Amino acid sequence: MAVSQTPPIPDVEAYVQAAAREAKAASVILARTSTRLKNQALVEAARRIRERQAELQAQNQLDLDAGKEKGLSAAMLDRLALTGKRLEAIAAMLEEVATLPDPVGEITGMTVRPNGMRVGRMRVPPGVIGLIYESRPNVTADAAALCLKSGNACLLRGGSEAIHSNLALARLLQGTLVDCGLPPAAVSFIETTDREAVRVLCRLRGLVDVIIPRGGKSLIETVVELATIPVLKHYDGNCHVYVDEHADPAMAHKICLNAKIQRPGVCNAAETFLIHKAHSGAFLKNLLEELHKHGVEVRGCEKTRALYPAVHPATEADWDTEYLDLIVAVKIVESFDEALEHLGRHSSRHTDAIVTNDYAASQRFLREVDSSSVMVNASTRFSDGGEYGLGAEMGISTDKLHARGPMGLVELTCQKFIVLGDGHIRE
Repeated sequence: MAVSQTPPIPDVEAYVQAAAREAKAASVILARTSTRLKNQALVEAARRIRERQAELQAQNQLDLDAGKEKGLSAAMLDRLALTGKRLEAIAAMLEEVATLPDPVGEITGMTVRPNGMRVGRMRVPPGVIGLIYESRPNVTADAAALCLKSGNACLLRGGSEAIHSNLALARLLQGTLVDCGLPPAAVSFIETTDREAVRVLCRLRGLVDVIIPRGGKSLIETVVELATIPVLKHYDGNCHVYVDEHADPAMAHKICLNAKIQRPGVCNAAETFLIHKAHSGAFLKNLLEELHKHGVEVRGCEKTRALYPAVHPATEADWDTEYLDLIVAVKIVESFDEALEHLGRHSSRHTDAIVTNDYAASQRFLREVDSSSVMVNASTRFSDGGEYGLGAEMGISTDKLHARGPMGLVELTCQKFIVLGDGHIRE
């Protein structure tokens, strides 16, 4: 059985506090680091990812072997795997972030007051961003890249399932920082799977400026309960595809399949299909047959089961469930309004899509569906920072203050007012 590469830490609280202090010191340096140097480090990290692919995959295999022994689902193992294609995607992401505009120092909204004084806003990094996440080791690289470019230090605590993969990536990134003349603590990784580390990290007011949890609902609820510092979060990715009365059947078929089966274990995979009754015949029959071929368990409403008795019955809980697996709930709706009403009661406000050729319906869907991403004629799988041109993401926020949706470079900065005077005094 695979074991952790790090020895037990006798005093977890002292260890995490020390890591946070080092990250805080590194954040001061990063805040004034030139864009050129940050980009240089990102490009060099990409080169090393490609160069050390075999080493990274060997460490990842230890996690995969342990995951199989623990009985992790196929979808969870897929989230964990660092294939050659995914390592190349990580390298490409690092290079793409290097090409993006640096938000730090951007001045906006500059106005001249009647007394001649100028007032505006400048983008600045918050300082230290804590990230608590599960399973997906690519998050280590995503977080490091976005925090570095936005001038923040990151303090990372990954899940036990990916400990070997995360450590290998973190150490590669830290070595790159050192060789580029930057502090390695800019990418700090908490090298223990002890859950006490999460409690300590959530209470480091004054050292950590914001916490971002990425994982299951129980993890996020735990972080929110423990935290004494701001938290950016989403609880569930209960995403929907609504096939409208005026949808093109071929387009709807393709979008539904992609949204469910392309990667079922991620937060932007569709969990519920809402099908207008106009498409409950041949379209739904073909869709159900194709889902069955791909091993998807379908749980249907009473109307669906009346037409297709082989479908498993859906319970009320199914409409609120993020399966993260090859399971989907299907509901036949009588109207556009019934679809909206269902979304209002059951959507997790992450990503919802409509398939329709009716312009008025599409515009109403965009206006009235209260989710961080709302889509027309596109798979929910596109709800992703990389697909939106952000290079990568620190997570997808379903909160409404500060950041909403995929969090990229701009969302990892905040603004301060700047005032330019010429000896101005207030009368």
